[in-house]
Amino acid sequence: MQLYSLFDPVYGAQKLQQQNLSPEEVDVLEQNFLTYLFQMMEKSNFKTTTNEEIEVALAGQYLLNLPITVDESKIDKTLLKRYISEHPQENLPDFAVKYIIFRRGIGIDHTTDYFIMEKVDMIIARLWAFLLRLTKLDKLLSRRSRGHHKKEPKKDDEINPEADSEHLYVERIRLENMDLSIKNLVGKTTIQEPTFDRIIVVYRKASAKPNTERGIYVKHFKNIPMADLEIVLPEKKNPGLTPMDWVKFLVSAIVGLVAVFSSLEMPKADLWVIFAILSTVIGYCAKTYFTFQANMAAYQNLITQSMYDKQLDSGRGTLLHLCDDVIQQEVKEVIISFFILMEQGKATKEDLDLRCEELIKEEFGESCNFDVDDAVTKLEKLKIVSQDSIGRYNCVGLKRANEIIGVTTEELVLMARQGSISA
Repeated sequence: MQLYSLFDPVYGAQKLQQQNLSPEEVDVLEQNFLTYLFQMMEKSNFKTTTNEEIEVALAGQYLLNLPITVDESKIDKTLLKRYISEHPQENLPDFAVKYIIFRRGIGIDHTTDYFIMEKVDMIIARLWAFLLRLTKLDKLLSRRSRGHHKKEPKKDDEINPEADSEHLYVERIRLENMDLSIKNLVGKTTIQEPTFDRIIVVYRKASAKPNTERGIYVKHFKNIPMADLEIVLPEKKNPGLTPMDWVKFLVSAIVGLVAVFSSLEMPKADLWVIFAILSTVIGYCAKTYFTFQANMAAYQNLITQSMYDKQLDSGRGTLLHLCDDVIQQEVKEVIISFFILMEQGKATKEDLDLRCEELIKEEFGESCNFDVDDAVTKLEKLKIVSQDSIGRYNCVGLKRANEIIGVTTEELVLMARQGSISA
């Protein structure tokens, strides 16, 4: 925590000046901090997002319907690049040299609404796809795009948090897969999207060389829909009209102008026909623009929600939370290992590992890879577990274990509180 105080975005620069460190020494401290941070993430069961996970997450749309990109000119590219070059990892996403996204846990988010504009867009998209199939242009377009695009992940791909864990399948319920019926189009619809239960983003802002920015941002989010992962990206650009919107504008304008000029060239130009054509074109352009404005409003609401509802903490608060997670997890590992040895008797390390995992599965319905090595090491340091000549571990009695461990800090605090209350 003292190390992070040097890189706190608010007060870190002042403390670095007080330490009077050279740039090379600060670089070493930065890399040390990142090393400890990655170790803490691993202990807290956070995983760095991979290319496959990002592709699956962004394979479709959920509530965010605008293309969100990061302003790379505002993101530092040296801090994480140096760390990754010294600590290479497999299958990191392309943006890993600019910012790192850690994730832990999978959940499900449901949203129920009328989705009027989205349903209109869905109908238009289906009509457009039907026309392409009717004119056989879809085959031509698919041939051209086949060589230029990678294989897109399916919209209901499996989300596999760990290679050695059981496959987790979460269905995505989307409007584009909805059956067309009056009830579905008029009534409320519930859509479903898997979420990242916890997300931590680490990055640094770019700065000019004379005033090099040393602050490292660590932001902690919860329950982020996978398809809306862009809302946690740092230094986002303000979204604009999508390329498809511009295509709609241009096509509408061209079609409208052609229709108007064709009407004017007729011997008897009907002003009402020209007015109807222009009204249709202007109306369609207005519809496209107002759809964009509605998407912008939804984007602003999502950003506000992510800041107030979904952002758990940042900086020092996030690190303290992670430290607490690590401590609690290690204590629980020790307790479970001791309980198994106390209840089921002697066991080898492999048997103890299996029994602990079975207990967690039976009692809590969760599968995990129990870290028995770390738990046994701590029990041996406490001198409440010993190993016999054939490699089996045995524990002392519960009363004797309490005597060996002695009074813990928490017990001292609890006794002090009780004493102050009684006084």
